[in-house]
Amino acid sequence: MYGLMVGAVEYGLVYALMALGVFITFRILNFPDLTVDGSFTTGAAVATVATVSGTPPWLSIIFAFAAGALAGTCTGLLHTKGKINGLLSGIIMMIALYSINLRILGKPNYPFRDTETLFSSSNVLLVMIVIVIVVKLLLDLFFRTNIGLSLRATGDNPKMIRSFGANTDMTIIMGVALSNALVGASGAFVAHYLKYADNGMGVGMIVIGLASVIIGEAIFGSRSIFKATIAAILGSIIYRMITALAVYVDWLDASDMKLITAIIVIFALVIPYMRSVSKQKSVARKRTSELLSSSTGEQIGGGR
Repeated sequence: MYGLMVGAVEYGLVYALMALGVFITFRILNFPDLTVDGSFTTGAAVATVATVSGTPPWLSIIFAFAAGALAGTCTGLLHTKGKINGLLSGIIMMIALYSINLRILGKPNYPFRDTETLFSSSNVLLVMIVIVIVVKLLLDLFFRTNIGLSLRATGDNPKMIRSFGANTDMTIIMGVALSNALVGASGAFVAHYLKYADNGMGVGMIVIGLASVIIGEAIFGSRSIFKATIAAILGSIIYRMITALAVYVDWLDASDMKLITAIIVIFALVIPYMRSVSKQKSVARKRTSELLSSSTGEQIGGGR
């Protein structure tokens, strides 16, 4: 069990950057970006091919980061300059990236073979803890800058930020590019961790990313950027722990992972909503009770 939990934490940290990327588009920008399923594989494909070709592993991560940023930029351009619906822009890029990724890999599955990976001579847990913490702190600092504040304002109220003369098109492109850059880097880390890249490994990543963000927010809250980024990271780890336990106790097979993810997302979305409705009903009942008590008191006083 201990080994299973350690593996789940490692897996959660490897996917944490992807969760942070999804957090930027869905929570900061309020942009439904489905490019993630494609850019994740793009990062994995670029990192794998580059490393096997002799590129240093750490440099292949940077290449993957840049490739993800390029994919996100294309989605942003389709939406802002091409005036295509945000959801449809992501779908178009996701479909296009499927063929592009296959071109990069040259075949559906590309193993590292005997090539050294980023984790060949280092502890996965320690390396990923350091990387995730550094990225989290850099994001926190970024969102305090003028550009970061503009990004947050664009997601909250784009009409208002435009009235101040800000270029929301550039802000959206930058935000979607940064999001997919992190997703691409996450795909690269996963490829180094698994020692292969597969053209279908990005399928469902957007749902997993959303599950991580929603679980983290439900448990740890998201009142500030600092807490929200922590919640996304811890949500990724908790999600992996849940899925690992579900498989370990033989409730479901490994092939049912997508089903587990869907169920987790449903519960994570429905439970907070039910709590909110319950709280509103409780407040309404309390106010009704107070009004009735006040009305009864006035009637008694008037009768006297």
